[in-house]
Amino acid sequence: MEYALGRLDLRRWRTGDALRLTAAHRDPEMANQNGIVDRASAVDWIGRVADLDNGHVYAVADADDHPIGCVAVTNIDRHQVGWTWYWTLAEVRGQGVARDSLRALANWAHREAGLYRLELGHRTNNAASCAVAAGAGFLYEGLERQRLAYDGTRYDVERHARLATDPLDPPQRPVTVSI
Repeated sequence: MEYALGRLDLRRWRTGDALRLTAAHRDPEMANQNGIVDRASAVDWIGRVADLDNGHVYAVADADDHPIGCVAVTNIDRHQVGWTWYWTLAEVRGQGVARDSLRALANWAHREAGLYRLELGHRTNNAASCAVAAGAGFLYEGLERQRLAYDGTRYDVERHARLATDPLDPPQRPVTVSI
């Protein structure tokens, strides 16, 4: 499928996105994420992230409103700190979609949601995720040894963060945040 990547919209997930969400989680890179294995679990996940009391989870939609990824800030605490995460469909990886979405989310989180610090982590064997973090102005802060476990294997995690006072380049394409 061709996607219209000239502009992006960060919007709420909709029940009608469940089949695309399920298909995205069939990708081996996504298999351990969110517990989505079929339409029913996708609909359940969409319902759970719709009204979080401590976070915001957005579909990344292309110009034709097809969900092509996800970007979020969750686990927001009383210190104005939030945990940031993202993913994209395999078909759009390497085209700046995650970077531009994360830049737009960071700008929104700092300016509109009042968050001072945004954090994220990625497995050390995920160079693409590290590039997204760096491209969105998240600075490396350290290593958490054997932080994650998947299928009996432990993985080290690199931690990154950005502050509201850190410089932030705008996305390289128009990105709207529709809440």
